[in-house]
Amino acid sequence: MASKTALAPVKIDQLEVDLLVIGSGTGLATALAAKELGLNVAVAEKTKYVGGSTARSGGAFWIPANTVLKRDGAVDSLDRGEKYIESVVDGSGPAERWKAFLEYGDETVKMLERMTQLSFFWSKGYSDYHPEKPGGSAAGRSVESRPFDLNKLGDQLRRFQPATMAAPMPMPVTGADYKWMNLIAKAPHKAFPLIVKRLIQGAGGLLIGRNYSAGGQAIAGGMYAGALDAGIPVWTEAKLVDLEFTDGVVTGALLEQAGERVSVRTKYGVVLAAGGYDHNMKMRQEHQSPSLVEDLSLGAKGNHGDAIEVAQKHNAQLASMQQSWWFPAVSPLKPGSSAKILLAERSLPGSFMVDQSGRRFINESTDYMSFGQEILRREAEGDPVGQMWLIFDQTYRDSYIFAGQCYPRMALPESWYKAGVAHKSSSISKLASKIEVPVQALEKTLEAFNEGAGTGIDDQFGRGESAYDRYYGDPTQHPNPNLRALDGKTYYAVKIVLSDLGTCGGVMTDAHGRALDTSGDVIEGLYAQGNTAANIFGNVYPGAGATIGQGLVFGTIIATHAAQKARDLVASA
Repeated sequence: MASKTALAPVKIDQLEVDLLVIGSGTGLATALAAKELGLNVAVAEKTKYVGGSTARSGGAFWIPANTVLKRDGAVDSLDRGEKYIESVVDGSGPAERWKAFLEYGDETVKMLERMTQLSFFWSKGYSDYHPEKPGGSAAGRSVESRPFDLNKLGDQLRRFQPATMAAPMPMPVTGADYKWMNLIAKAPHKAFPLIVKRLIQGAGGLLIGRNYSAGGQAIAGGMYAGALDAGIPVWTEAKLVDLEFTDGVVTGALLEQAGERVSVRTKYGVVLAAGGYDHNMKMRQEHQSPSLVEDLSLGAKGNHGDAIEVAQKHNAQLASMQQSWWFPAVSPLKPGSSAKILLAERSLPGSFMVDQSGRRFINESTDYMSFGQEILRREAEGDPVGQMWLIFDQTYRDSYIFAGQCYPRMALPESWYKAGVAHKSSSISKLASKIEVPVQALEKTLEAFNEGAGTGIDDQFGRGESAYDRYYGDPTQHPNPNLRALDGKTYYAVKIVLSDLGTCGGVMTDAHGRALDTSGDVIEGLYAQGNTAANIFGNVYPGAGATIGQGLVFGTIIATHAAQKARDLVASA
């Protein structure tokens, strides 16, 4: 785990580069690709820490038909990937952008394997989010990094973005591991070997001077180490103030560091890779919903939309600004504190969710983005969900990890009850009174849910029908791993809020990652990627890691385009 004590900022030490990348999340991939292609590249990071939201994420990337999938035995092809993306995007985003993503996906993964010490594996079984669509895969296309030794960063480890959640013991847990570790009480034969393996790797690694980490810490840490090894400067506490133009072409950027403004000129472009506007509540209320008054985003703390606003000032076209990588989470205990991540909890049997009416309102197991979109759809139609509660029973509490901190059979923290975030009762009617929903409505909801669960079929919302639903279910529960009638013992309710992993609306680009203006023309010398750019998949989230995947791939696309400009300039000289 990275230290929370950062070093002094890395000073801006070059006044002219070939390519300047603003942001150090997936922007590191752009820098690595550009360096390999022979460009002099530098990265400017606004905050004290390198890694952005990528370092705080689950760390998976979703790239169809990539070399890791092929190597690990996945059945996939570019044709299947194209068919799937076309079916889920359904015209909500320009096809040229996601087709470029498909074209450069495999090369991106190969570049990362060449330029870093990262090693990847296929998260077999982590289904696409819409596997029933043409070209979809129930086996999944998500890829993760194997645990990475963060000590490879040397003294720069203190500049690396700390993790969102830390394991209570030194053990690097991948997303694929968590699926089974979460089932330790139900499938110990699968969970215990993984726990022992990761404990040996984590604790044993420390004994020999290694600091293994997984997820977003691994992939971002590996890219940062690769950048350091390649001699790529990563300036910290260097904020983008403005873009600089010559004859209508972006030829540099004005940065601010330690109170001083520095002009850095560029030969082939500026890349905006500074994340979204996760923590800019004014922008969120303007573009998404007036109801978003509390900052609940899990995105990197420095993501305030600075790069998007700078681009907009220079007539850049914005798109998908109403969208986020929505993520339901446990409510903060008090204003200003963080929401708590939920991964499998909504999908596990013996639980369901209700809105302020005391009724279910969604397939609880649906993908995160669709969940948030449904909440905002109802709000826009004048039928707000209001407060949301995850209802579950004692058997559920005794069986699964909750919010990454409550292990099976552990009591929920007393602080949750004091804050009104959690309630428990011996009857569903008393629980309804405590969470202030209509008693009869909640009783009928429980009765209907239990009846459907008893048959293994959710007639109301189809929970468990999709392979994605079942991925985070309980395979020991038959016939539907997502459904079980509540046991009639102690009932619990935990307050759920709509958080997100970051916004995904921003600068519209072409297939080369070049920013477009409001007339659809290219802003020469300006590129955008990741969450600073509009989601290449329009208004959908095709699979786990699609946000990181598109950021990585457009890093390669942008670097390739900039390198071609350099070659063309040499050829014309």
